[in-house]
Amino acid sequence: MTRVIHTGDTHIGYAQYHSPVRRQDFLDAFEAVIDDAIDGDVDAVIHAGDLFHDRRPELVDLMGTISVLRRLDDAGIPLLAVVGNHESTRGGQWLDLFERLGLATRLGDEPTVVGDTAFYGLDHVPVSRRDDLDYAFADHDADYAALVAHGLFEPFGYADWDTEAVLAESDVAFDAMLLGDNHTPDVAEVSDTWVTYPGSTERASASEKEGRGYNLVTFDADAAGGDDRVDIRRRALDTRPFVFVEVDLREGEGAARVREKVRQHDLDDAVVLVDVTGEGEPVTPAAIEEFATEEGALIARVTDRREVETDAEVDVSFADPEDAVRERIEEMALSEAARDVDEAVRADTLPDSNVRKTVKGRVEERIDDLDAFEGGGAGGDAEEGDDSKEGADERDEAHEETGTGDDTAEDGDDDGERAPETAATDGQVSMEDYL
Repeated sequence: MTRVIHTGDTHIGYAQYHSPVRRQDFLDAFEAVIDDAIDGDVDAVIHAGDLFHDRRPELVDLMGTISVLRRLDDAGIPLLAVVGNHESTRGGQWLDLFERLGLATRLGDEPTVVGDTAFYGLDHVPVSRRDDLDYAFADHDADYAALVAHGLFEPFGYADWDTEAVLAESDVAFDAMLLGDNHTPDVAEVSDTWVTYPGSTERASASEKEGRGYNLVTFDADAAGGDDRVDIRRRALDTRPFVFVEVDLREGEGAARVREKVRQHDLDDAVVLVDVTGEGEPVTPAAIEEFATEEGALIARVTDRREVETDAEVDVSFADPEDAVRERIEEMALSEAARDVDEAVRADTLPDSNVRKTVKGRVEERIDDLDAFEGGGAGGDAEEGDDSKEGADERDEAHEETGTGDDTAEDGDDDGERAPETAATDGQVSMEDYL
């Protein structure tokens, strides 16, 4: 029998609502999972990606994470993990650093056997590159096999990865797929294989209303009744309370009614999110937020849905973000030189350490050609380009509050696959320069 904790999407370092307290909450939630692992004497902790919220976590987040992982290591419990889209870098991954420190194992196409179960890993891979995957995994002689992966798999929400195809094309017959990326916990059976998400360990957006937690997964060849089975059970985490207040104002009602509704809840140290709808009087969000914090809330945010008025056409797509970026670049009034620089900066074949040198060289090549620095292209004049920058800033703010767990706006940077040994030096230098 093998018992493991399956977690993911811990997003350590996320200063949600620009709050240092919320930033600490994400590390605290991860530590709570590790506390449960040690107290429960599990055989391993499985992390399905997005350990960090950002590919360049700050030193305080790195040190805090290392401290937690050392406690897990001292207890003799291994951490087995894959790389998610949020933390993926072009060179070496932070997970590689933890592996060199002896604090984690990065899963891949070779089996890592714990007890009677072989674990394999599949890092996040953008949609545009999945056709190149062959799902070739090395053989094993364990009783069970599990694939740990980061992505949006069918049959769950926002899926863009064919689970049946992965299972059919894999060289290994998996008993379970332990997934990360979707922040909503769920479980399903696909082609006689259990497929599950543990959800995020802290609420990363207002849409994550249900409580947070992780999975306790048992691979048991001696189950009751004599049938081999995989048992998946949900475990709750005690995280920062969120208070969701919905106020539908009738005609003649206004801020006083909103305050009354807010006052009905326990706001002590909570994140309070107020949604206002209806036909009532205008409400000033800042005044309600101030009232909630005075009543004890840690953070308060008020959204008046009636204020959203726009004549602009809104086009939302979950398509490959690389295509979206290319389309947006074409619409902007970039000069030929600017487009050349953009191509160099976004090229995933160019190591981070060579970006500055390459950009400098390309600019120097064009320095005598003034026409190359004139705005033009499909996007129109320079004024339109300024407007697009403002729009980009607004999209960045909106992305901070997304709640699907998808976060694919960062997919195009790298597929998170294990860098070859020849590239490990570049990744390590990048990390040392960062630190």
